[in-house]
Formats: sequence, C-alpha cells, structure tokens
Amino acid sequence: MKKFIAILMVLCMAMSLTSFAAAEDAVNVYALKGPTGIGLVKVMNDNDGAYNFTLAGAPEEVVAAVASGSADIAAVPTNLAATLNVKTAGKVQLVALNTLGVLHILTSDPEIQTLADLEGKTIWATGQGSTPEYVLSYILEANGLTDKVTVEYLAEHAELATQAASGMVDIAMLPEPNVTSVLTQNADFRIALDVTELFNQAAADKGENAVLSMGCVIVNKEWAANNADKLAAFMEAYAASVEFVNTNVDEASQMVEAQGIIPKAAVARKAIPNCHIVFITGEEMKSQIAPFFQVLYNANPKSVGGELPGEDFYYIAK
Repeated sequence: MKKFIAILMVLCMAMSLTSFAAAEDAVNVYALKGPTGIGLVKVMNDNDGAYNFTLAGAPEEVVAAVASGSADIAAVPTNLAATLNVKTAGKVQLVALNTLGVLHILTSDPEIQTLADLEGKTIWATGQGSTPEYVLSYILEANGLTDKVTVEYLAEHAELATQAASGMVDIAMLPEPNVTSVLTQNADFRIALDVTELFNQAAADKGENAVLSMGCVIVNKEWAANNADKLAAFMEAYAASVEFVNTNVDEASQMVEAQGIIPKAAVARKAIPNCHIVFITGEEMKSQIAPFFQVLYNANPKSVGGELPGEDFYYIAK
C-alpha cells in the first residue's frame, strides 16, 4: 500500500509538472468584452490549454498587458493598436482586422430614411474625442452636412441607450450591443443607417479608399518572430472561429454568453449580424486600414498616438 501511494504521488507530481509546463508554454491572449472579442469565441470555447485567455472589461487592462510584454496576442480597437505601436516604440504588430464598424444610427422618427434626412436634426452620440466622433464628422463633411446637423455627445454608451429606450432622444448613434439594447426596449426605434456603409461610401466618393475598421488583432513583435508556427495556428483557428460565428449565430451566441463576452445570448444573437465581424490579413488588411489611420490622423493626430504607423507595423506572413 505504501509503495502504491508513493507511486501515485510521483504520478500526480509528474502530471502537475506537465500541466505547469503546458500552462507556461500556452499563448497569452487578451481580448475586450463586446464586439471586439466576439470573433474569438470558438477558439475560447474549444481551447485545450494551448491558450491562456484574459477577457478585459476596459482597454486600460489590455494596454498594461501589451506594454509590459505579458500579452502575446491581443484583440483591441484599431486606434488603440496604432497608439500602442508608438507607446511601445514599435514592439507590436498588426496581424488582422477582426471587426469593421459596429456603429449605427437609430431613430424613432419615421421620416428619416437616408443621410440627407438628418438635415436640421440633432444626433445624440457617444465617443467624443475618439473614433466615433471622427467617423461621424467625416461622413457629415463628405456629404455637405457639417453645418446642417447638430451633434450632442454623452459620456457613456449605456447612458445614451437608456435615454433612447425611454424616448428622451429620437436619434442616436450607438455601437453594438447597445443598439440591440435600445431596439429590444423600445419598439419605436429602428436602425435607420449603417455607419460602416456611410463611411465607406464617403471615403470612396473622396477617393481615399478607407474602410471603417474598428477592431483588430495585434501581437508582441518579438514573440511573433520567435513563434511563427504558434501564430499561424492561432490565426487559422481565429479565421475558422469568425466563419463559425457568422454562419452559426444561434450557437455562437450561446458561447458568447458562456465566455462572458456579452452577458446575454439573446442580445448577442441580435447584435452579431450588425457587428461586421471579419478576419482580414496581409496586404488586404494593410490596404484597408492604412487609409483609415490617415483619416483618424487628419482628424486628430493623438487618436493614433501622434504619428502614422510605419511599414514594419503590418505583419505580412511570408
């Protein structure tokens, strides 16, 4: 019996050491709750220990992890990726775009069917001094509406969603999943305009070829250089996850709730089709996002860290 117990203890210790080694070897992946993290959900759901996932509620948590080097991979807003590139002196690279625009203009006004119908109206929005403001300003300027539409900003998405749901405002620009929250609570509201489509059309009209891209995936540059196989495997799994999310919305929504990306599957189910979840890499990624960074820089250089990313910011797999 003593020998049996001793052998059992040795086996347990060996298993613990193996598990520890596996955990040490796992890829550290950070993501934000909400649309930016949705595309990852099947990788998270099927994780067999290859990845250590950390789901953050605020960008500051991810910034700290990336800046300290504890994050190998992170899903973040695109403007934050550009800012981190400056903050870390070029120690991060962009490997993929994972979310286009998640902004929509909602209204309870039946007369608003096109962008031109906003003339003389007031849009309530969030994100002043950041990407949503610059995107909306770009759209209005491109369509000659800058001085014909009033924009009022509130500090929090939830605050504006509450005011819209209660009927205190009749036109609101909000991101998902706040859009779904309003639509669920107030049947008078509808999605009138997709801001992604409006922005892309405005850019095309101006010949700037920018595409509204609000979420992306970045890597620690040194880690990527030393772990090309792991990065390739992750990107393959991520691409498959995005395809799964877009084609199996009901099942994906259940996973989104289970992983804590969005609190309720019912909300995720309605939000996912409006989130423009993608997985774009390589030269296509670069050609799409570089002009968008230029738009943000033109609006406010600080929005991308004070300077535009250089060529080495873009990870192009060989």
